[in-house]
Amino acid sequence: MCLINFHFHDHPNYKLIVAANRDEFYQRPTAPASYWKDDPNILAGRDLLQMGTWFGITRGGRFAALTNYRDPDLPETGDFSRGEVVRSFLAGEQSPNEFLQSLKKNKEKYAGFNVLIGNGDELYHYNNILDETNEITPGTHGLSNATLDTPWPKVEKGKQMLQDYVTNHKKMEANELFRITSNSEQANDEDLPNTGVGMELERILSSLFITSPDYGTRSSTVLLIDKENNVTFNERTYENGKFQREKQYRFSID
Repeated sequence: MCLINFHFHDHPNYKLIVAANRDEFYQRPTAPASYWKDDPNILAGRDLLQMGTWFGITRGGRFAALTNYRDPDLPETGDFSRGEVVRSFLAGEQSPNEFLQSLKKNKEKYAGFNVLIGNGDELYHYNNILDETNEITPGTHGLSNATLDTPWPKVEKGKQMLQDYVTNHKKMEANELFRITSNSEQANDEDLPNTGVGMELERILSSLFITSPDYGTRSSTVLLIDKENNVTFNERTYENGKFQREKQYRFSID
């Protein structure tokens, strides 16, 4: 997943509001979000190559989401799949802090990543390349492929769009949050970051919703946890940049 816009606390009706995109090569086999047959407690999409995931929640309210860390000079693969980080937290019973302490001991076994872990009451960010941990503060945040709240154009735009919406609405509508994730406007060249991938690719990657001949946004996810611990999980999936289907799940946290 390459962009996670989220609003934590600081809203009269919701603990957590997330609008996120997963960007991946179109040919990588993927299953849409569902309750996993081998662990029915987990609701998540699934990478069918490594059997991990990029975004998920459990019936007990454990939440995790992951982005890759972009640096062409670093290896793209590690001893373990990055999707295993999310799967392990969702399937485990450790507190967020305990999980992060264990993860730090093995940080060099993974290619670069950012991960959000927690629940509706506490939330943490960790970057294994920078070995950086942040306890999420109330308000609007953005996470792409650098670190938390790095002011890339897509991060700043996503944060501003989300903040404008949540500030002016007491009830969150999935369609309005998907309007944010579907924004495909590219940034101006003078605003682009230099992450070592070349100007043409920087342009393509600068939009919230990405399309290119072989890589782009594969799914968008809206997650809501309200003050009564009711969860709404909506996922839209795409094929070669074209909308395919939408699935919605609702449950109350155990």
